[in-house]
Amino acid sequence: QVQLVESGGGLVQPGGSLRLSCAASGFTSDYYGIGWFRKAPGKEREGVSCISTSDGSTYYADSVKGRFTISRDNAKNTMYLQMNSLKPEDTAVYYCAALLDPYYLQHRCMFWSDGMDYWGKGILVTVSS
Repeated sequence: QVQLVESGGGLVQPGGSLRLSCAASGFTSDYYGIGWFRKAPGKEREGVSCISTSDGSTYYADSVKGRFTISRDNAKNTMYLQMNSLKPEDTAVYYCAALLDPYYLQHRCMFWSDGMDYWGKGILVTVSS
């Protein structure tokens, strides 16, 4: 059973930084896609950034390019999202999600999050002064 557990959220001032972590377990293959999605109040869920464990490809939403960096520690089976220059509009519940077949990752990450196979419970990030 795949399990995804997020950590690292909280309250940060505009311009500040946070690092989210997603501890993953239960995969039967070393190759899958994994990423971050977010749901802000009154908005639809959107893909933030994803990474493929098969070739290391990364994908970012335009709204976070240059500010957020996704990475993965294979030894720890943990994925990270380093968020810098945070803005109030980054406030949302952030979810870690995984896709068993990384071939479809870019599409699922950027256009069809419902197609992801597994989800964490989410963690709140609040950017406010």
